[in-house]
Amino acid sequence: MYNTSERNIEQNTQENDSINIKEILIKLLDKWPWFVLSITFCLIVAFLYTRYTPPTYQINAKMLVNDDEKGAGLGKQAGALMDLGGIMGAKNSVDNEVEILKTRFLMEQVVRQMQLNIVYSKKTSLVSRELYEAPFKLNIIKGLDTIKRTKFNVQKISSNKLKITTEYLEKEILWNEPVRVDGVGVIKIEPNLPESMDNSEYFVNVSSVDERVAELMKQLSVAVTNKQVSVVELGLSYPLPQKGEDILNSLINKYTEANLSDKNAIADSTYKFIRERLNVIASELGDVENQEETFKQNNKLADMSEQGKLLVQNTAEFSAELAKAETQVVILNDLESYLKDETKNKRVFPTSLLPQDMVFSGLMNQYNALLIERDKQLLSVTEESPFIRNIDNQIAGLRNGILANIQSTKNTFVVTRNKLRSQLNKSEGQISGVPRIEKNYLKLVRTKGIKQELYIFLMQKAEETAISKTANISVAKTIDPPKAQFVPISPKKTGIYLAGLIAGLIIPVVFIFGKELLNTTIATKDEITKLTAVPVIGEISHNESSDNLIVANQGRSAISEQFRALRTNLSFYLKTENEKIILLTSSMSGEGKSFTAINLGNILALAGKKVLLMELDLRKPGLSAKLGVNNSVGFSNFTINNDIKINDIIKPLAINKNMFIISSGPLPPNPAETIMSTHMPKLMKELKEQFDYIIMDAPPVGIITDAQLLANYADVTIYLVRQKVTQKAQLAIVEDLYRAGKMKNLGIVVNDIVSKYYGYGYGYGNYGETKSQKWYDKLFRNS
Repeated sequence: MYNTSERNIEQNTQENDSINIKEILIKLLDKWPWFVLSITFCLIVAFLYTRYTPPTYQINAKMLVNDDEKGAGLGKQAGALMDLGGIMGAKNSVDNEVEILKTRFLMEQVVRQMQLNIVYSKKTSLVSRELYEAPFKLNIIKGLDTIKRTKFNVQKISSNKLKITTEYLEKEILWNEPVRVDGVGVIKIEPNLPESMDNSEYFVNVSSVDERVAELMKQLSVAVTNKQVSVVELGLSYPLPQKGEDILNSLINKYTEANLSDKNAIADSTYKFIRERLNVIASELGDVENQEETFKQNNKLADMSEQGKLLVQNTAEFSAELAKAETQVVILNDLESYLKDETKNKRVFPTSLLPQDMVFSGLMNQYNALLIERDKQLLSVTEESPFIRNIDNQIAGLRNGILANIQSTKNTFVVTRNKLRSQLNKSEGQISGVPRIEKNYLKLVRTKGIKQELYIFLMQKAEETAISKTANISVAKTIDPPKAQFVPISPKKTGIYLAGLIAGLIIPVVFIFGKELLNTTIATKDEITKLTAVPVIGEISHNESSDNLIVANQGRSAISEQFRALRTNLSFYLKTENEKIILLTSSMSGEGKSFTAINLGNILALAGKKVLLMELDLRKPGLSAKLGVNNSVGFSNFTINNDIKINDIIKPLAINKNMFIISSGPLPPNPAETIMSTHMPKLMKELKEQFDYIIMDAPPVGIITDAQLLANYADVTIYLVRQKVTQKAQLAIVEDLYRAGKMKNLGIVVNDIVSKYYGYGYGYGNYGETKSQKWYDKLFRNS
């Protein structure tokens, strides 16, 4: 027997591991009204969401960036000017420009310019919609350092009076009347389009600039979708198409202005430096010319001799080269002094004066870019900021690098200059016949030539710088202006309705199976067969009435038929005439032992059998009370009083002439010992001779041991399991009893079944019952 039990449990375990699709579908189909209600509710929620959620539109724009690496071609007309010394700024990269467009600094400028931290809306129907052109304007006269998000409710009372309401303020004011509001500062409301203002509710949401910038940055997208070209695509999602277009336009304009401002800053710095040097060189050149004039007058030198002319002709080439070298040395000396001057270490570097060197260009572009970035950041942070200190460290490092490069370049020009001087001196030394006066004059002319060369060079660079500034253009231009899409990107009705439908299907499934997972009580026959090998020999439906005598009073009911089926199943256990004692027990009280004993006894009596009910739950008897039997004399009296005979405790029942009962009698102090009385074997022997069936209503075996004591007399043990009452873990008790063989012919009867699909093919029909089940009863049935 035990090997068979183990095989059954192993088989049940394997079945438990597999998914029974049919069982799942049956459970779901049984709850179809839940799905109908859930889908209807979710679709209504989806409709309300799409109806009252403000639509959001996508605004797109495209910019073409002059990316030197990708050769976009923008600005080729200024290529010659850019080659004059890098005065147009650093080389551009589309990826760098994308990052610049993403900076919060640009968006902050847009928010401040358009006052986007003040949002107006108007209540229409059940929701409020944002307004672009409100009939009034809220102006913050004196705002707090940190503005707290505040919602104003503005209503028109009369033509010149308004009512404003916030969380902490409610006041009637006039147009342009200053009002102090906690968390915001001093405000006033100015008329904008007062004639269009009606008596509806208007709302004004005021937040800090930083908070509004953060919100808009989340709605902004900047990307290069095609890496083969230098086109930047900008996107902004916003509820108002026109306002969104204006925001994106302002962002592009701020970006263009910032780019031009950077270039102009470099050009201005270069031009200023050149003008300062021109003033110095002009003064020095004037002094040299005065010296020449004085020298000629003092020495009455009207014309040079043929020998002097020959000397000038021979040394002309050396003088010209020497003048150029001297010019570069002077410029490099000035730039070196400029870099060493601590008062100028926060000014952009004049780039156009440097020699054409890639190392110079790279260092200077980085240096000027860092200075410009530092000036921008100082608008929102202080000099002590770690970010500013980091930029200062980078600037200092680049400044040292530029200075080292200038000194190295200067040394190269000094060597060249010295070599030219040596060659010029050698050439002059070969001409010994030149008079001393003419030789001194030639030296003066050479100095004048150097100054003239430097002056002309600076004048040329000054003109180039001035021209390049007027020709400055942004590194990017708009090729597709901001334009909102015609169809809103959210809410998407199709997707939301589909999500509502899916949610309507998923919610009941989650609820049904979640409830099943959390349920610890027995619900189906399959759960019993999976947890124990004890066979199920009977199934009793839920009794809709309070009548315990269901077989006697409703003989054609489904429950009566189920008791007849139980009677038939018991005949396979009680095979001989001597086997007639049936023991009823359960895991705990309240599982229907007394109800089952009464109706089982009645169905046996209807077959012409003489049946005895024994109320042996000596701790909590209930059988006699349900049958209306006097319990003053019963089993407990018989075990302690020898004068009481067996026939004295056997009482007939009115429900059937073949039914009798032995009640428990007064509750004894020691129930277990009472059951173990020496009178018990004699009593059971005589009763078996008098009755065809004896049904013992025993206490729950899961709590006390009385039932196990009575099992010694039983030929069949019926273990009651009540749907949604008996715990799954309690089936371990009956399994243990079955495996240990503590009870003979153990079988399970499932009581109080309320689910139509409790087991496969379960149900016997109505058998004359006319009560129909409403759809809402079905909806909440077995919930």
